[in-house]
Amino acid sequence: MKLKVCGMKYQDNIEAVANLQPDFVGFIFHEQSPRHFEGVITDLPNSIHKVGVFVDKTVEFIANQIVKHKLSAIQLHGHESPEMCRILKSTNAKVIKVFSIKDTFDFSVLVPYEKVCDYYLFDTKGKLPGGNGYAFNWDILTDYPSTKPFFLSGGIGLDQVEDLKKFQESSASEYCFAIDVNSKFEIEAGLKNIEELRMFKQNLSFRN
Repeated sequence: MKLKVCGMKYQDNIEAVANLQPDFVGFIFHEQSPRHFEGVITDLPNSIHKVGVFVDKTVEFIANQIVKHKLSAIQLHGHESPEMCRILKSTNAKVIKVFSIKDTFDFSVLVPYEKVCDYYLFDTKGKLPGGNGYAFNWDILTDYPSTKPFFLSGGIGLDQVEDLKKFQESSASEYCFAIDVNSKFEIEAGLKNIEELRMFKQNLSFRN
C-alpha cells in the first residue's frame, strides 16, 4: 500500500513531511475547512504526487488549480456527478472520487463512476467532508464489488497500526491502493506531527 498525507497547510511543515517521502501529499481547497490551503505549493520531489482536495467546486476552478499547482491528482469530496468526473478526467490529473461510510454502505452508488474516475476514496461519514478524526468499520469493504483501486481514509492514526496490519492481510484490502492520514497526526489543523508520521510509516509496509 502507498501513503497519502492530507491537509497540508504550512510551507515548513510541507517540506518536513516531504522528507518522509510519502507517495501523495494532499492540499485542501475548501474555504470552510480549517486546513484550507492558500498560497503556492512548494516544489516537491517528483516521486511525491500533489493532490488537490475539492468540495463542490466548478470544473473551471479545479482546472485552474491543476495548472497553478501542477497537481497530479484531484480528490472530489462533494456531490460531483459522474459527468463532472468524466470532464475532469480529460485533464492531466488522476480523479479520486470520495464516498463516505458510516454503519453501512450501498456499493451500487459506485456504478456510474466506474469509467469516469481513477480511484475511489472511502472516508468516515461525519459533520465535515473529511478530517472528522474517527474511523468507520473497515469490514464493510469485504463486500467491495469493484476492482478499482481505492484509498482508505477516516481517523487513521498510530493507534490503528495493529488493526491496519490485520486489514492488510484481509480480503477487504485486496484493492486498497493507499492509506490516507490527516487529523490524527496533527499538532493543530494543518500542522502535522513529523515524529508520529515517521513512526507510522516505519511500523507499516508501504511500497514505492
